[in-house]
Amino acid sequence: MDDGPGQGRLRFTVLGPVRAWRGETPLATGSPQQRALLAALLLRGGRTATAPELVDALWGDAPPHAALAALRTYASRLRKALGDDAPALVSESGGYAVRSADGRPLDLDLDQAEQYAAEAEKAKATGDRGRARALLDASLTLWDGEPLAGLAGPYADTQRTRLCEWRLSLVETRLELDLEVGSHAEAVSELTALTAAHPLRERLRELLMLALYRSGRQAEALAVYADTRRLLADELGVDPCASLSDLQHRILRADPDLDAPPAVSDGPDAADHIIVRPQQLPATVADFTGRATFVAELGEQLATAEGSVMAVSALTGIGGVGKTTLAVHVAHAAREHFPDGQLYVDLQGAGHTPSEPEAVLGAFLRALGTADSSIPDGLEERSALYRSTLAGRRVLALLDNARDAAQIRPLLPGAEGCAALITSRARLIDLAGAHLIDLDVMSPEEALTLFTRIVGKERVTCERQAAMAVVGACGFLPLAIRIAASRLAARRTWTVSTLASKLADERRRLDELRAGDLAVKATFELGYGQLEPHQARAFRLLGLADGPDLSLAAAAALLDMDIDSAEDLVESLVDASLLESAAPGRYRFHDLVRLYARACAERDEHPPTERDAALSRLLDFYLATAAAVYTLERPGDRLVDHMETAQRPGLAFADRTTALEWLFAEARCLLACAQQSTDATTLRRAADLLLLAQDLTESGADSRQYEQVNVALLMSAEKYGDQRAAARVHVALTHVHILAGRFKEADEHATSAMLLGLATEDPFSASYAPNDRGIIAFSQHRTDDAEAYLSQALTAFREDHNRPSEASALCNLSRVHLDTGRVDSAIELAESGIAIYRQLGAMRRLANGMYALSLAFTRAGRFDDAVEQLSEALTVFQHSRQRFWEGMTYFRLAEVDLAADRPARAANYAEQALTALRDIGGEWRRANVLTVLGQALASIGHHGRAQVCLAEALAVYDRLGSPEGADVRKLLASVAAA
Repeated sequence: MDDGPGQGRLRFTVLGPVRAWRGETPLATGSPQQRALLAALLLRGGRTATAPELVDALWGDAPPHAALAALRTYASRLRKALGDDAPALVSESGGYAVRSADGRPLDLDLDQAEQYAAEAEKAKATGDRGRARALLDASLTLWDGEPLAGLAGPYADTQRTRLCEWRLSLVETRLELDLEVGSHAEAVSELTALTAAHPLRERLRELLMLALYRSGRQAEALAVYADTRRLLADELGVDPCASLSDLQHRILRADPDLDAPPAVSDGPDAADHIIVRPQQLPATVADFTGRATFVAELGEQLATAEGSVMAVSALTGIGGVGKTTLAVHVAHAAREHFPDGQLYVDLQGAGHTPSEPEAVLGAFLRALGTADSSIPDGLEERSALYRSTLAGRRVLALLDNARDAAQIRPLLPGAEGCAALITSRARLIDLAGAHLIDLDVMSPEEALTLFTRIVGKERVTCERQAAMAVVGACGFLPLAIRIAASRLAARRTWTVSTLASKLADERRRLDELRAGDLAVKATFELGYGQLEPHQARAFRLLGLADGPDLSLAAAAALLDMDIDSAEDLVESLVDASLLESAAPGRYRFHDLVRLYARACAERDEHPPTERDAALSRLLDFYLATAAAVYTLERPGDRLVDHMETAQRPGLAFADRTTALEWLFAEARCLLACAQQSTDATTLRRAADLLLLAQDLTESGADSRQYEQVNVALLMSAEKYGDQRAAARVHVALTHVHILAGRFKEADEHATSAMLLGLATEDPFSASYAPNDRGIIAFSQHRTDDAEAYLSQALTAFREDHNRPSEASALCNLSRVHLDTGRVDSAIELAESGIAIYRQLGAMRRLANGMYALSLAFTRAGRFDDAVEQLSEALTVFQHSRQRFWEGMTYFRLAEVDLAADRPARAANYAEQALTALRDIGGEWRRANVLTVLGQALASIGHHGRAQVCLAEALAVYDRLGSPEGADVRKLLASVAAA
């Protein structure tokens, strides 16, 4: 509503508090009665309401003596608030109306929600479920709590009831669509909360049963039916409706029609909203040449996937023969046979560390639309889910550079209509059912055609004989031809004869082409020999790094150059086809080229110590940059003052968000660098690097690799007798084991860290180790030990002037006091820690302090205060990508709501905690969450599901020998008796 020059359009909301804005400026709509008047007018859609109608709407049968005068006063104030210069509230026929001055519809959230819902109904009727779901989500997003919140009066009460019922029907429709397209696992948590809030709504119960059954939770689905039947009998004296009873019988007999539907497209927008169709194939080369027989043979083989079989083809041959180029070309040509997507992975089979099938399956499942929380651990489980996800789809998987058949087998789709195209240096004769093709070098004519297409017809035509000499010198190997031709194309002053002359001296090496892998090395020697000296040095040094790729900044550190000069040099290697541009500002070697580059470094780098110096510079770059991230995340922490000094500067960051993005983007490269740095001169810096990067463990994404690198560093520290480095690695491993709930192993490392830290007078290890031992002792219910260790840590932190760690020890002591009944002092200790964090501006650590304070508030019965602390902490943990703490915060919210007799909300939070802690936190913590979930479900009458959760928790406690098992056993018996 453009009500005047330079003014914003008026907009209103009723799906929550009744509010008004002009543009982005909120308007004061006055008292509740005044807002009730505005709501009554807004809900009439511009129609006039008479004064008697409005009096009845606001006060019903008992209006005040001066109701009409009050009504006029409210209207006058509203008109002024909305703007007198272009009134939106008009008086006519003895009544009032709200309408736009230009005749356009009001900008009202309810109108927009109704429009989305109507469009969703049309989309659903036409079978476009993806669009229907998206429109329903858009409609539901407009709600901001209870409609007409805080308004009294009979009209507001009636409309609130109507709107709440309408919203619930929208949610039911959206959940029905979720189940129709296979999003059953994601729907369980929401349906659990909804059935608790609306226990007599049988449609929600029916949807929850179906979602649980499709999630493989048959026992819980049947328990929902039992709870429903018991509730209806107790409350209403009736049996469940026919559809609910029918669903129970179908579950009992495992009706195949209840299985999750195949993920298929059913509308023009379905791909955007339902099924993810990955398009991962690398670009095919524009100058693809020859191979017509192989293209036809492979094309025919892939076409058989349209029948009732799963097609598997494997290309084998020596490195550089063009396996990948041919496979990518064929895959693009066959895309029409695989409309549900194409997957691609480089399995790095030629390197020292081939890709693990488990990790590849995780990437494939994400590409196919599977949420991280739904991806299981373990190779067999992931492979099974991968095959199930592909059921009913037609997808091509291009598995490039495989090591052997064992690496390939878990990655085969297995579904009819799908296909796998594999490349490998090894002939995969033990891959059952595979169509094998041995790819040889190009024919002379094909090789010349490829050379001509790269160099240019004009240059080759006049020197055909020299051109044939070039491709002959390359052994007709496609990669060698491409490298040589690219160098010539980049040098316009060279003739073809010049290139042929340069290659002549290398004929003996090329004659070794048929000697296995040495042929690959000889082929790369052609390109390497044509590099300028500074390019060759860069090629050798860049190949030393173990990470999957290199950022431009990391490359500059390796090369000891500034960013701009390094970019020019690295890009010249990309032009020479010796390096790949993985993404803007990131570079990677093909694994065979990397091996060749390292061989060159060993052979040509003089003095040899330059190789060690280059890797040392890379380590310094990561160390200095990780220190910058750590300082932003933990201001005032003394670790950065006690770490080894980096001789090379790192990156600087403007804010925490940018710093964290760097840390998580560089995680694999950083950890690979640390693992390479295990000699006596780099060991300490590598250990400090891992301590600075400890946030990687709490995110859950890189915890396994982080632990493996620490184990390798510990072995080196013991080998070289470096007690200081060993102490710090023990600290890092203690943290890893604590997060995983492995407290026995954690205490062993913490004990070693403390002893070595004291022996070497290392203030970091000597203070952090007792703090960790206190945490461990507390988790093992050894409160006296815990208090002693934490008091020791507190003294050490204060002596070191380590203020944030002092705050951490105070918060940890708070939990010990709480566990021993000293609630008031627990609150004081946590508040003291929080005060330090606030003074330092340590937002990330402040969240941990709030977490500790919330526990004390919960024990003190201050539930609202506890929720406030946890909610604020949760936002920080989510922003910092700390999935472990995010999950634990959901768990604590569940505990608060359970203690506050809000079991439905507690169950919802517990479900979210289970999702967040799916592969992090360990069995013990999962059992803790299941215990709270079981208690919450029992409190809302879901006794069957409660028993399932409590039984699972009890099994974990018994297996671990945890004392919590006794309490859970009693609780389980109580629920069973109910």
